[in-house]
Amino acid sequence: MTDTEKAYIAGIIDGEGSITLVKQHKNRNPSPMISVASTDLELLIWMKKTINGGTIIKKKNYNPENHLNSYVFNLTYNKALKLLQEIEPYLVIERKKQRARLLINEYKQVTPRNGKYNEELAKKREKFYKTFISL
Repeated sequence: MTDTEKAYIAGIIDGEGSITLVKQHKNRNPSPMISVASTDLELLIWMKKTINGGTIIKKKNYNPENHLNSYVFNLTYNKALKLLQEIEPYLVIERKKQRARLLINEYKQVTPRNGKYNEELAKKREKFYKTFISL
């Protein structure tokens, strides 16, 4: 990905996207997700191709006479973390920049791959979640 593409994607996320933690499965901890909603499918297809990952979901249009079709691009887990590392310098919105930095710097440290937590790590994880939610 070129620096120009990274900056453009950061601008899209700053303007129309979100950086969040989402519980993908009932028995798992929340994981990083980058999400962008748009009525411009071409833009989301370009993002998916440029990033080389993610999914695009068509949203239900309850009023097609008055509303355009809407789509959501989602990027999760390690691919979201990798993208955040690449675009973080280009993010402008401070809250999104802080969330990106927190995920980049701390998420893997408080989320063991095997999902097993000792008491100390569980406390660190809870502190991480509270800090993330507060941003």
